[in-house]
Amino acid sequence: MTLFHESPEDPFSVGNSASVVLDHRGTVVGWGDRAEVLLGHPAGDVIGRPGLEALVDPGDRDAVLAAAAACLQDSGWFGILPVVHRDGHRLLVGVRARRIVRAGAAPEWFLVGAPAGEVIQWETDRSVLDGLFRTAPVGLAVHAPDLSILRINRAVARIGGITAEQARGHRTGDFLVAADTETVERRLREVLETGRPMIFTEQPCRLLADPSQVRYVSVSAFRMEDSAGDILGVTQLVEDVTERHRARLRLALLNDAGARIGTTLDVTTTARELAEVLVPELADAVTVDLLEPVSRGEEPSQDGFGPVRRTAVRSDTPGAEEALNPLGGLIRFGPETPQGRCLAEKSPILVPELRTPEDLAFVAQERAPHARALGAHSVMMLPLAARGLVLGLVSLWRSRRPDPFEEDDLTLVGEFAARAAVCIDNARRYTRQHQAALALQRRLLPGDLPELPAAEVAHQYIPAGAVEGVGGDWFDVIPLSGARVALVVGDVIGHGIDAAATMGRLRTAVHTLAELDLDPDEVLSHLDDLVYRLAAEQESNDRDFPLDQVTGASCLYAVYDPVSRVCSLARAGHPPPVVVAPGGQASILDLPGGPPLGLGGLPFEATEIELPAGSLLALFTNGLIHSHDLDIDAALDRLSQELARPDRSVEETAKAVVDALLPAEPGDDVALLVARTRVLPEHCVATWTLPSDARAAGQARTLMAEQLSAWELDELAFTTELIVSELVTNAYRYAGGPVTLRLIRGPRLICEVSDTSNTAPHLRRARTTDEGGRGLFLVAQLTERWGTRYGREGKTVWTEQLLP
Repeated sequence: MTLFHESPEDPFSVGNSASVVLDHRGTVVGWGDRAEVLLGHPAGDVIGRPGLEALVDPGDRDAVLAAAAACLQDSGWFGILPVVHRDGHRLLVGVRARRIVRAGAAPEWFLVGAPAGEVIQWETDRSVLDGLFRTAPVGLAVHAPDLSILRINRAVARIGGITAEQARGHRTGDFLVAADTETVERRLREVLETGRPMIFTEQPCRLLADPSQVRYVSVSAFRMEDSAGDILGVTQLVEDVTERHRARLRLALLNDAGARIGTTLDVTTTARELAEVLVPELADAVTVDLLEPVSRGEEPSQDGFGPVRRTAVRSDTPGAEEALNPLGGLIRFGPETPQGRCLAEKSPILVPELRTPEDLAFVAQERAPHARALGAHSVMMLPLAARGLVLGLVSLWRSRRPDPFEEDDLTLVGEFAARAAVCIDNARRYTRQHQAALALQRRLLPGDLPELPAAEVAHQYIPAGAVEGVGGDWFDVIPLSGARVALVVGDVIGHGIDAAATMGRLRTAVHTLAELDLDPDEVLSHLDDLVYRLAAEQESNDRDFPLDQVTGASCLYAVYDPVSRVCSLARAGHPPPVVVAPGGQASILDLPGGPPLGLGGLPFEATEIELPAGSLLALFTNGLIHSHDLDIDAALDRLSQELARPDRSVEETAKAVVDALLPAEPGDDVALLVARTRVLPEHCVATWTLPSDARAAGQARTLMAEQLSAWELDELAFTTELIVSELVTNAYRYAGGPVTLRLIRGPRLICEVSDTSNTAPHLRRARTTDEGGRGLFLVAQLTERWGTRYGREGKTVWTEQLLP
């Protein structure tokens, strides 16, 4: 009689696993035949000996003891343990341990094991199979050869609105309409008969419970066979792609609109092209009304009020012209009308159903009977706006098509309206330089700032008004190795696209130099050379671009270390930062000025200051303190007052500074960066100096394991051991002199190995015949990031790992 079923692939099955029994003292009292096969030790060599002494290398005993402690707490344990083969080589084994208690006897431990690779693979396969039926977002349906349903997962159950148990034993026709059932079963039979899989085939899916709602699903299928080649059935992978299907149709229409709208720089033609795209694909009738100044190619009013001229009409409904104002006519919409609200509020209006006589206010009252007679039942209107200016509006009607307008239709037409508005705005010969420069500048600036262990950071960037044109102010927050952070604020002299482009080149250069971990004064020296070369390039191009001149730039570069609390700063012709102590005392940092970037060959000087935890550091461009209303001293005083408020977050502080110091339309770009420093606690940093001999790697592993255990990061012990071993071994082999190991626990686990050599480690691909050269490759695979930084007396190789 079969009591249980064993998968031949299960490494812990009775026939595949090695078994060992330990008494309560850890002495080996039982030794299976498979244990001898796996480890090479005959039973007579190990029975009666302590398990740690007989099977575990001294260097691995801490890890094994930790596993034993877990067993004592939970009465069982599963994991990977290192053991020693009889021939002396180290072997990783997957182990399951269970405590056995018998009446009148001391507890014993029953252990079964198998090679770690087999265990991990089996656990992975089992987890994948379980996940497919329980948590996978893609639907899974298993059919018998007669296409009856054997099993479905939860994703398919959600699509069908049933439970997995309700589907078992039924057929597809019990849930789908007949036409869709025929499509599904025909394709599944083809897979069963030919054995050729079906891949990502889209088909409609209408449920019997709600046949009016059409869904689209993407189906893949493959035939199932047993080891003898007999057909067991067919498996379907099903994904609901209704939104994707509709989006693809909308995208096709958008692509068509992109090709058909804006073919000329004529206002009337562009309005007509917009109407022709919308009828009949989306509406039965469309009108385009532009504000009277826009129809003449002039600047519209800021409030969107004023008469509009009917510029385009398109309809496929006979007699629609009688319900609409004539083409070319001037129309005055009052502020209380829907059209007036759409123009004034710059917001779309959607009325899915025209039910009451009041709803017919969307047409002129004297034409309402004609609209009612034509069967108009749904309407929406959208403003045509570009650069914040309302140019007019587009109105859409449905009368012949029975389905009403929906929110998706409103979104889609909004895309058309936006494209048409830009084309109309271009047709008015409006200058585009400010728009292009502003878009370039915003794209070159950083987006969301990263979460940092070193500081809490907020920023404000205010572009200049249209009269001055955009400038070259920029800021950056760059995470560095060792949990440090670089804070950068700079300003390129000049305005326009050229200044924005130069700013982007400088920002890219700063990122590159920051990755090299240069001191702030060295960073500024390199930037000085770059700006000098850019200016020389522009002088040679003056004949082609006589108005685009960038003569220099300023920059403030700071690096803060949350371990030492030291902030190193240098500036090049830039305003000094403001520092606010945790108690609220604000002061302007006395920092050597340094020449502006671009003069070439002049030195820069860095300053180091110690910042207590909670200090506030404010970096800004000169546009913040240069004002027509305040002199510089008064502006700095107000800036210090706003920064010294202790009851604000950094975001609130940055916003308050801008509101207090800047006019509604500043004449220059402003970049402001506010950082509140943090300090890593001493217990989160561990540093050791290792001897310069062959013992260094072993000692490093021991120290590392103890520290990770203290930090409750035992899950990272194995990978960190490999990383530390490689880095310390390399330092011992190639550097000479003492080696320093430092571990930092923050949002990530940082491992740093420092030595006295300036030789850079190189990642290379080892050949199959090479005995070494794979260490750094493994380090790169096991870590989130790694790199090298150089100091005055050597280098540091660092790695970062994500915390579990």
